[in-house]
Amino acid sequence: MKPPPFDYVLADSVESAVTALAQAGSDAKIIAGGQSLVPMLNFRLLKPTLLVDINAISGLSFIDEDDDAIRIGALTRHRMLETSPVIARQLSVITEAMGHVAHLAIRNRGTIGGSLSHADPAAELPMLALLLDAELTIASPRGRRSVAARDFFLGALTVDLHEDELVTEIKFPKLPPSTGWGFAEVARRGGDFALAAVAVALTLEAGAISAVRIGMMGIGETPQRAHEAEALLLGRRLDVASLAEVGDVVRTSVTPNTDVHASSDYRRHLVAVLAERTLREAWERAAA
Repeated sequence: MKPPPFDYVLADSVESAVTALAQAGSDAKIIAGGQSLVPMLNFRLLKPTLLVDINAISGLSFIDEDDDAIRIGALTRHRMLETSPVIARQLSVITEAMGHVAHLAIRNRGTIGGSLSHADPAAELPMLALLLDAELTIASPRGRRSVAARDFFLGALTVDLHEDELVTEIKFPKLPPSTGWGFAEVARRGGDFALAAVAVALTLEAGAISAVRIGMMGIGETPQRAHEAEALLLGRRLDVASLAEVGDVVRTSVTPNTDVHASSDYRRHLVAVLAERTLREAWERAAA
């Protein structure tokens, strides 16, 4: 398998990258880690006339901690997220999830900006961005803009990103004190795409749930939040009854597709089980 012919530009700045994208229009693609793009080129699912390589742009690979947020550069590799002490201390759910992303060789090259921009329905980072209320900074020849993760993912492999735009930074707000987390994923083999996954962030106050977020993936064309289940838990303790209620609500609120890997009914059952499991984990961590 060989890719179609294309021209190549090695951008040395964000400005030169977005200028090249603007000049080429819909015929250009950005290459960073290339873990999704290169296979699609080899299968000729994409036939761009220009690849804009952003790996030489300085200042796009970083993990910085501010008073109230963690800022991550778009060229930051999955492996950096997985091994970062800052991420482990402030956003441990990301650390846990990164160990489930494909294989080590892919995590060594794949980037956070590339994963979010590619928006694979079975990828972990889009779900985590939605779960943690991330905000993306996007550059274009017209300047820079910000978009919330909840507005960024429009469909399978479709995001709020124009042909001449480039994601440069992702900001994750820090979680409040007394917040626990949970993450669970089911795949047929280690490194395979997930059949379904759930991540949770749960905050306790005076022994009751004061805030909760439940993120789900593998059950639709975009990552989803279980808003109805979240509302059900507010002000309550997590016990057998509330867990069962959450499982029922999640099970009836999702409509997964059936494909060669799993049926809709199986995914519906699976995501409910994972929601209960991750909520228990989050409760125990928050109460510790």
